Amino acid sequence: MSNINSMKKIFDYLDYHEFLRDFYTEKKQENSFFSYRYMGLKLELDAGFIAKVLQGKMDFALKSIPKVAAFCKLNKKEADYFDSMVKFGRAKNEKDVKLYFEKMLSQRGVDSCRIEEKQYQFYTKWYHTAIRSLLGYYRFSGDYPALAKKLSPAITVKEAKGAIALLTDLGFIAVDKEGVYRLTDKMITTGDAWRSAAIHTFQQETLTLAREALDRHPKEVRDISTITVAVSHEDLMEIRARAKEFRQSILQMKTGNEVPDVVYQINIQVIPLTTIGAE
Repeated sequence: MSNINSMKKIFDYLDYHEFLRDFYTEKKQENSFFSYRYMGLKLELDAGFIAKVLQGKMDFALKSIPKVAAFCKLNKKEADYFDSMVKFGRAKNEKDVKLYFEKMLSQRGVDSCRIEEKQYQFYTKWYHTAIRSLLGYYRFSGDYPALAKKLSPAITVKEAKGAIALLTDLGFIAVDKEGVYRLTDKMITTGDAWRSAAIHTFQQETLTLAREALDRHPKEVRDISTITVAVSHEDLMEIRARAKEFRQSILQMKTGNEVPDVVYQINIQVIPLTTIGAE
């Protein structure tokens, strides 16, 4: 970026508010006259509104994006990324969050890969979490064809290699002195805006696996049951609380055999089959 040398590159930002705060701070250090009022005059916007945008309390209107990009002296590629970043920040549903986050990833290019991108990739394929769980008991030291066949459904050797590389980059696994990949205690951080879109993609994949499991696996090794009940809409909170309690009890479950020998995906679906408040 030609005009902001000491700042991070714009492609290192996910939050356009943060980018503009850093831009403002640098310009203020360079020129004491630089202020919210000055920005407001140049952008034909109220200074108080500018301050709230930089604080993350408000968003620019879509029509203001080109003018702000020009004010920051962004080139075409940077301006396109800024446009996606603002739309990502304004996104109100998971579909739009996913759309603009993935667009930002493609606009960044390979040289701008950051940890958020790798964390996002972790959730985009069901076998990433499966392999991570598998390596908790399966001794893997580089036999990718065997690892690929260990999963159900089997994946390709290329996919297995990509998964191991991703898990290693994220710090979820590490090679010991014997050349065996072992799990670490590192966890993905939560709370990022992109995470809801990543989880949405992951859940779509696991639901597809569950549907295919009806034909892929005999009923002796699976459990797929359904119930349909009539409740009040207010009961949903109680149902969700019980489902959460069940999930936690599974995670804490102690089995008679302390050595695992299989990885299971456990899905719980609670979905409305009528419109809310239907008579």
